Amino acid sequence: MEEKYKTLRLVLGDQLNLQHTWFSGKDSSVLYALMEVKTETDYVWHHIQKVCAIFAAMEEFANALRKLGHEVCYIKLDDLHNKQSFQENCDALIDTYQVEEFQYQMPDEYRLDQALKVYCANLTINNSLVDTEHFFTHRNEVAEFFLGKKSLLMENFYRHMRKRHSILMLGTEPVGGQWNFDQENRKKLPKNHKPFPPLLLHNDVTVQHRRITATGVKVIGTIQANDFQWPVNRQQSKELLDHFITYCLPLFGTFQDAMHTDEWYLYHSRLSFSLNTKMLSPMEVIDAATEAWHKNRITIDINQVEGFVRQILGWREYMRGIYWMNMPDFETMNFFGHERTLPQWYWSGQTKMNCLRSTIGQSLQSAYAHHIQRLMITGNFALLAGIAPEQVDFWYLGIYIDAIQWVEITNTRGMSQYADGGIIGSKPYTASANYIHKMSNYCDGCRYDHTERATENACPFNSLYWDFHDRHQLKLREHPRLKMVYALWDKMELNEKEAILNRAAHVLKNIDNL
Repeated sequence: MEEKYKTLRLVLGDQLNLQHTWFSGKDSSVLYALMEVKTETDYVWHHIQKVCAIFAAMEEFANALRKLGHEVCYIKLDDLHNKQSFQENCDALIDTYQVEEFQYQMPDEYRLDQALKVYCANLTINNSLVDTEHFFTHRNEVAEFFLGKKSLLMENFYRHMRKRHSILMLGTEPVGGQWNFDQENRKKLPKNHKPFPPLLLHNDVTVQHRRITATGVKVIGTIQANDFQWPVNRQQSKELLDHFITYCLPLFGTFQDAMHTDEWYLYHSRLSFSLNTKMLSPMEVIDAATEAWHKNRITIDINQVEGFVRQILGWREYMRGIYWMNMPDFETMNFFGHERTLPQWYWSGQTKMNCLRSTIGQSLQSAYAHHIQRLMITGNFALLAGIAPEQVDFWYLGIYIDAIQWVEITNTRGMSQYADGGIIGSKPYTASANYIHKMSNYCDGCRYDHTERATENACPFNSLYWDFHDRHQLKLREHPRLKMVYALWDKMELNEKEAILNRAAHVLKNIDNL
């Protein structure tokens, strides 16, 4: 006779939180279920490193639960009894083990949230859900904070969070005398400056890689499966956190916007995968950074730690709140009506534009690019070129190891593409080659000239920049933060404008061959 379990608890691949109260005590009548299913591997073309990392982390988590004495069922992608969906697998487990109650943690993605709500509505046994116990805020807290206010502004929410949680505060005032040190955090990497070497882990995900390949999952990118650099458990995540605090935090803020062809890591933490899968909590990450600052104020300036705290306490929580405020409408917003197809070289990196070749190549090789590479290189080009937002979402959601929809779509369709019409960004994040040259070495030795606008050798970013603002004048000309842009455009001679727009038309016509 099959063993019986009173309760079945579903744990999703981004809910690997060993500190959750679910796991604080042993109960042999509770069965925990983790599942690798095609409904999760196939909704976009994921980077192979992303799928391997999540599956490896799930298996590590399942083993950790077993060591704590919990009953665990782990369904692998190639298991013959795998129904390839959470719902059907749960049905089979409920039937097999005569389960009396189904429980799950609140999903962070809208599609899973809705799917599991429908599933539970049709169950004939008791069911319930609990919080993931991960975020500083609940789902609707951002919406409640801005209720009745004229506009959404992340900075206001960030200050509220600093006060509420007493982070980097002296009473009611911010340490350092100001809330935000972003102006000090926009420096280019100096010549001959060599960042501290990154911590690269040495995991073996060959087994996961083989079953992903064997089951025909369509993936992108490359992997060295027997020497895998990303953390796959809590201990490795803590090691990565310690490395960042010790060697990177002292210069994190200063160079957080810098880009360089030879330095994919720079001073960034690369903790987003561990955070988004909940192997680390945002509170412990912030505590580690602020504690290091308190102990080492001589070597760690306030701008370094404040910039890092703002990304997690401010931006990360804010984006999640915006996501739940605006879904499902958010994923269909297209303020500019952009419809152009994503260039093929986004999938290969084979373009003559050095900045895009370097950024996309790095992304395909490591499943990673930092926020400015995403926003001001790949995102900026897609916006200027008028790429359909759903294609941009598809690419970003698949290629990056930390990409889960709640954090991906708000940053791409919202901040990067301005497809939400300004819910997140105060203006479109557009830039010409001048910005790229100022913040990186990408323009050095590039096939295109960053100083030219309309010639055959002119950097495509330059003509596309002006073409974008010209074709969207009706929606943008009166924007208070764009008046200078249009003033410069209006001052140009007609023949110069015509040459720039002709160059942009040529670029767009030949976009797959740039």
